[in-house]
Amino acid sequence: MTGPAAPPGDGPQADAPGQAETLSVPDPRTLAGSRLGGYLRWLETERGASFGDYDELWRWSVGDLTGFWSSIWSYFGVRAHTPPRAVLGRHAMPGATWFPGSTLNYAEHAVGSPEDRDRPAVIARSQSRPPAELTFGELRDQVARVRAALRRLGVREGDRVAAYLPNIPETLVAFLATASLGAIWASCAPEFGPRAVIDRFAQLEPAVLLTVTGYRYGDRDIDRRAQVSVIRSALPTLRHTVHVPYHDADDGLPGAPSWHDLLAGPAEPGFEPVPFDHPLFVLFSSGTTGRPKAIVHGHGGILVEHLKNHALSWDLRPGDRMQWFSTTAWMLWNAQVSALLLGASIVMLDGNPQYPDLAEQWRVAAETGATLMGVSPGYVMACRRQGLRPAREFDLTALRQLGVAGSPLPPDGARWVAREFGERVLLNVGSGGTDVCTGLLQGGPMQPVHAGAISGPCLGVAARAYDQKGEPVVGELGELVITEPMPSMPVGFWGDQDGSRYRAAYFDQYPGVWRHGDWVRFDPAGHCVVAGRSDATLNRGGVRLGTAEFYAVAENLPGIEDSLVVHLDDPDGGGGELLLFVVAPRGLDDGLRRDLARGLRDALSPRHVPDLIMAVPAIPRTRTGKKLEVPVKRILLGAPPDQVVDPDSLADPGALAAFTAYARRRGAGPAEDAP
Repeated sequence: MTGPAAPPGDGPQADAPGQAETLSVPDPRTLAGSRLGGYLRWLETERGASFGDYDELWRWSVGDLTGFWSSIWSYFGVRAHTPPRAVLGRHAMPGATWFPGSTLNYAEHAVGSPEDRDRPAVIARSQSRPPAELTFGELRDQVARVRAALRRLGVREGDRVAAYLPNIPETLVAFLATASLGAIWASCAPEFGPRAVIDRFAQLEPAVLLTVTGYRYGDRDIDRRAQVSVIRSALPTLRHTVHVPYHDADDGLPGAPSWHDLLAGPAEPGFEPVPFDHPLFVLFSSGTTGRPKAIVHGHGGILVEHLKNHALSWDLRPGDRMQWFSTTAWMLWNAQVSALLLGASIVMLDGNPQYPDLAEQWRVAAETGATLMGVSPGYVMACRRQGLRPAREFDLTALRQLGVAGSPLPPDGARWVAREFGERVLLNVGSGGTDVCTGLLQGGPMQPVHAGAISGPCLGVAARAYDQKGEPVVGELGELVITEPMPSMPVGFWGDQDGSRYRAAYFDQYPGVWRHGDWVRFDPAGHCVVAGRSDATLNRGGVRLGTAEFYAVAENLPGIEDSLVVHLDDPDGGGGELLLFVVAPRGLDDGLRRDLARGLRDALSPRHVPDLIMAVPAIPRTRTGKKLEVPVKRILLGAPPDQVVDPDSLADPGALAAFTAYARRRGAGPAEDAP
C-alpha cells in the first residue's frame, strides 16, 4: 500500500563506498514487541493495510495524510468532546486545517485515567531539594487544585500564564493546570537574565507569573530576587505573581501568594474543551539575532504528534520511564512532558547535569530505571573522551533506547554507544526543532542505525532536500524542506495578525513548501546527515560546505574539545577566508594544526582546509547548546556583539570575548569593548 509521494531513498541497502557505516539492523523480535509493531498489527487488522518495510510505511504516511493521521487518532484513542468533521479540512501550506470541528484538551490526556492513579508519573531529582515522586493520582489531584486556584486568580481561557521556574514537579503541575483551563503557557528557566525573559514574556502580556527566587546549580546557590523584581516591573499586565518555594534559603516574595496557597483545598478535575488548534503553549526561538520569535503550538497538533512520535519512534509504553535533561526553556521540556500521554513516567532532572561529575546522568538513569534516556551529542563525546564505561559501571539493564539530539553526532560517538551497549539499546539520533516541537528526522525500531547519520524521515514528515532552484536532490547537500503539512506546525506567531512573519520564516524561498533552515544530505539508501544550519553554511569556491562536517572531524582529534568554523566572504569577489576556532585544553601547537589540516583534507576535501586555525577559551553557544556561527561571523565582520546577540540567551556570555578581541585585531571590530 503506497501513496503518491516519492521517498528520499529506495529503502535500506548494503553499504557502498562513501555511505555511512551500518551499526545495527532492525531485529524482527524487537520490532514485534515494540509500540510500532503493535501499531502495524492494528493497521493490518483494522485497516487492512500491511507494509513490508519502513520505507513503504513512510511512503504511505506522507502520501495518504488522511489515512495516516486518522489511524493515529484512532489507535491512540484521542478523547474528543466534539468529534471532527474531517481529518484534513484544508490541504495547504501554510493554512492547513486539521481535524476541523473537534474539541479536546491536551491536559486531559496527560494526567492519566483513574486506573493509573497508583503508578508513578513523576520521578524528580534535584540539587536544591530531596528526591520526590508523584503518582498519576497525585498529579491529577494537584492539577485540579491549581486549576481551581488559577480560576480564583481570574485566569480564563486565552489568558497567558508565564513561569520563571526550573524543571521541577510544580512547573509540570502549573502547566497542565493552565492547559486544563484553555489558558496559554510559556516558561523560561531561572538562569535566564531579565532581558531575555522580558523579551519573551512581554510579547504575551501574561496575567500570572510563577517564579522562584533562586536556585542551586551544582554546589552554588544563585539568588534571583533582584532579577525577579526587574521582570515583574517590566510586565504591566501581571495581575498576580505566585512564589514557588524551592530551596532552603528561600524566604518568599513579599505580598505574593505561595504555591502552598494554590494547593489549598480539594478540587475536582476539569478540562475545558477547546478547538484542535487552540493555543496550548508558546515556545521561543533562541533570540541570538533579534527578538525571539513567539511560536504558538496548539492542543491538538501537539497531542497527536507526540502520541505518534513518542510511541512509534521512542517506543514509550505504560510503565516506562523517560529521562532527558532539559531546562524549561527548551522544546525538549515540552516533549518530555508528553511521555505522560502514553502512561510513561518522566524523570525530571534539575540542576547541573554534570555535577558532581560527568557520570551523573548515567547514575540517575540507573537509580530511576530509565527505559529511554536522552542526551546531547556533546555529552556522548565528552563521555567517550573521558573513558566512561556506563554500561559496566551502572545498572542500565532497563534502558532500551538512547536518544541523541541537539546537533549532529559524530561517527565515533555512534560507535562508542554501539560498543558500550551493543544492539540491546537502540541508538536513536534525531533532528527536529522548536518550530514543530518534535523530530523531523529520526530512527526507531524498524530502521537501521548508521554511524554519523540519522536513520531517515519520521512518519508523517515529508522531508526532502531541495537545491536553490527548488528541485529535490539526493546524495548532495540541500535545504531541508517539508512538502506536506504536519499537525504540529505552528498555529502561528504571537502578535503576527496577518501571518506575514510566519510566512516569511518558513515559506519565503519555496512557495507552499516549508523550509526548515537546516542543510541536509539524503543518502540513496534513505538515511541522512544534517550538516548544520543553512544560514551558517559555508560557500567556498562556489561549493557549499556544511559546518557539521568540520566538527565531526575536528572534535574527533585528540586534543580538540570543541570547535566553530565560519567563512568570511570577500566583498571584492575573492575567495574569502575560512576560519576554524578550537578549544584545545592542552594547547594548540603547529603539530596539532597540521593534524587538523590533514584530517580535514583527507576526510572531506582540500576546500575544507582552513586559512586560519586559532585557539579560543570557549565556543559560544545558546543555552540549548547550539553554536553561534552566524553571530560570530557578524562580530568578525565588525558588528558590536550586543547588536547581534542577546547575552542572556548564551550559556556563557564571556565566550564571545575572544572573538570580539580578534575582530579588533583584524581591524574589523568595534572601537570599544562590548559589555
